[in-house]
Amino acid sequence: MKEKPETTAHVSVKEYCFSKKVVKGVVEASDFKWSFTWSFGQGKLFVKPPLGRALIEDSLLRFLLKKDYEIEAGNEYKFTISAKF
Repeated sequence: MKEKPETTAHVSVKEYCFSKKVVKGVVEASDFKWSFTWSFGQGKLFVKPPLGRALIEDSLLRFLLKKDYEIEAGNEYKFTISAKF
């Protein structure tokens, strides 16, 4: 039986400001590294640099929405993506 492809993404939250409704951090998966800003007040996620952004953007947003009230600045998190990259 063939194993499902997957990649573990590591998220480091650098800033969480409830009054500004913004979360900032870094996400790493495989050889890729991105910085992100989640403006949860506006419902927008910004990921930089654009190289490989399509690989992580949807999965990261789902993770952030799911863990919204558990996220704290200075903490590390991880989640699994159903793709190999």
